[in-house]
Amino acid sequence: MHLDAAAADRTFREEVQDFLDDHLTPELRQAGRRTMGICSPHEASQAWQKILYAKGWAAPSWPVEHGGTGWTPMQRHIFGTELNLADAPMLAPMGLDMVGPAIMGHGSAEQKDFYLPRILAAEDSWCQGYSEPGSGSDLASLQCRADKEGDDYIINGSKIWTTHAQYGTRMFCLVRTS
Repeated sequence: MHLDAAAADRTFREEVQDFLDDHLTPELRQAGRRTMGICSPHEASQAWQKILYAKGWAAPSWPVEHGGTGWTPMQRHIFGTELNLADAPMLAPMGLDMVGPAIMGHGSAEQKDFYLPRILAAEDSWCQGYSEPGSGSDLASLQCRADKEGDDYIINGSKIWTTHAQYGTRMFCLVRTS
């Protein structure tokens, strides 16, 4: 059977639209319209991510083996377009777009097994620790250190202007190790 790609894309778009009609509440749409900055208000962003997670759609660009959808680039484009048209809340990028891919590429199997499902399910809220007193956004001048002690690293130093610190249950930060 030959399936026309355009027809498959239309069918997928309709599936996404139906899902949004069924799950995107007026309150979530309002939060999506109020988005300023890198994501929607925290509570709405977390609630929407949990809804997407239940459908298996929280991280469309992730590999299937880590909880991604396996969608084509066109399907990811359609999905993003439909989310925008429906005023869906924007998800916080720290876990899904920054920490998750870093763990996939560089983490141990144990780290992947622990962190990736928690990121997908919005069980943790990640904050970003880059800037330091006296450094601002000059990341080359960072002084905060992570000193190895046995199996652990001990963080010594300060971070300021920590993006999403008020929501963070975990932080990813830039530190010097040598």
